[in-house]
Parts: sequence; C-alpha cells; structure tokens
Amino acid sequence: MSGIQLPFGTTYETVPASTTGQVMGNLGSKGDTLVGITATVGTSATSTLTIIDGTTSYVLVPPSTPVGVYSIEINANSLNGAWSITTAAGVTALVTGNFS
Repeated sequence: MSGIQLPFGTTYETVPASTTGQVMGNLGSKGDTLVGITATVGTSATSTLTIIDGTTSYVLVPPSTPVGVYSIEINANSLNGAWSITTAAGVTALVTGNFS
C-alpha cells in the first residue's frame, strides 16, 4: 500500500462476473474516491475489467490476463461522475472506496 490515509467511511462493494456499469455507492457522484480493486480472474479468455469515471472508461484487466488474483491500487477521485465497474464473464471484483 502507498501509505494513503483512507477517509472515514471507506467501504467495499462486490461486482460479480458479467456485470455492466455497476455504480459504486448508493448513487455515486463526482468526487467519490476509488481506493482499489481486487480482481479475481477465473477464465483468462474473458477477463476484461473496466472502470468508468462518469463518461471516461479505463481497461484495468485486459482480455487474456492469466488466471489469478490481482490487487490494483487506484487512489483517485472521480472527475466526471459516479465510478462504475464493468466485468466480463471470467472476472469478479472487490472494490474499495468512499462512495456516495
């Protein structure tokens, strides 16, 4: 870990495989903090995991990532809207952050 001090209220959410655009938090909003993601790849061919910052998407786990568990540190505030997560059929996620 980078030594970042986690804000009070940091929580986690689970994102199952084959999920499209699961919003983090009750409603999510601009300024929410995404601390990190633990991605579990069970099937390499369908391992894509994408985060979306309101309108901008970032692929964090590309297709054909080997089977395994990956800890991804983010430590970023949303600039465009609610954080949301999309997973393909071969990956699940445990997402930590401070979400509204």
